[in-house]
Amino acid sequence: MNEPLLRARDVRKYFPVRSGFLQRTVAHARAVDGIDLDIRPGETLGLVGESGSGKSTLGRILVGLMTPSAGELSFEGREIAGLGGSDLRRSRRQLQFIFQDPNGSLDPRMRVGEIIGEGLHAQGAERDVRNKLVNEMLDKVGLRREAAQRYPHELSGGQRQRIGIARALVLQPKLVVADEPVSALDVSIQSQVLNLLVELKRELNLTYVFVSHNLAAVNYVSDRIAVMYLGKFVELASTEQLRRAPLHPYTRALFSAVPEPIPGRRRQSVVLKGEPPNPIDPPSGCRFRTRCPLARDVCAEREPGLTPRPGDANDHLVACHFA
Repeated sequence: MNEPLLRARDVRKYFPVRSGFLQRTVAHARAVDGIDLDIRPGETLGLVGESGSGKSTLGRILVGLMTPSAGELSFEGREIAGLGGSDLRRSRRQLQFIFQDPNGSLDPRMRVGEIIGEGLHAQGAERDVRNKLVNEMLDKVGLRREAAQRYPHELSGGQRQRIGIARALVLQPKLVVADEPVSALDVSIQSQVLNLLVELKRELNLTYVFVSHNLAAVNYVSDRIAVMYLGKFVELASTEQLRRAPLHPYTRALFSAVPEPIPGRRRQSVVLKGEPPNPIDPPSGCRFRTRCPLARDVCAEREPGLTPRPGDANDHLVACHFA
């Protein structure tokens, strides 16, 4: 087995909640609360969950856009959680991020060529090298080279997202976190961008973390899927295992909401009651117990660990007393 490309141990991210005239910290919102994760070279790991589950925050932590409040984070065996200055700049070549909103993530005052080459400029690449790599990346993402002289507002939403992809990949990274990369696009364009990401992964030997609430998209691109709820993983398994036999009640509810592609076939619908709890004051024990149809007294007393169930393979983990 290959060593993990990126390893996270007990990673946490707490945001302070301030109140009063002096804005004192009175509590913390637990966006990410104790994540253990190994990302293997060449795989695509899907992160799914409801809005507010912490998946985007975790993605930003993995590439260094946010500093974790606690925990260990290593890339290729080297600690990266506390990097700064030149060390952080060098790590940027290996860890890149594709943003959800192609409009808000592109500077409207910069031309497309400058946007894509901005990272190369920060890394000290000469102008001729930058121009060459920008043109090659425009070819790879399916845009004409003339687009380098245009501004983002002159392009369509799908073309702007391709620019965001090109900007992330021009540095030839090893790990790319894609945060809802198709949610802001028209349905007719989403499949094109998903296919582009799959092709580029194969061509450039990339490793992806694909963050989304769209399970159909996650199923299509991912090798493994991690299901998040209120800052924690509740299930982690291969895409085929989750599709065939989801174990956690929350995972079952998510998969039951995916439309059935075969006409006439129906799947049993699981409707969750209530809203996710407040991350400032999460429930004791299992955080899903306030909405879980299987909840018992033990769920409030003891938090279930992310472990394999008896008889299951070690690579199918679930955090539930009654899975």
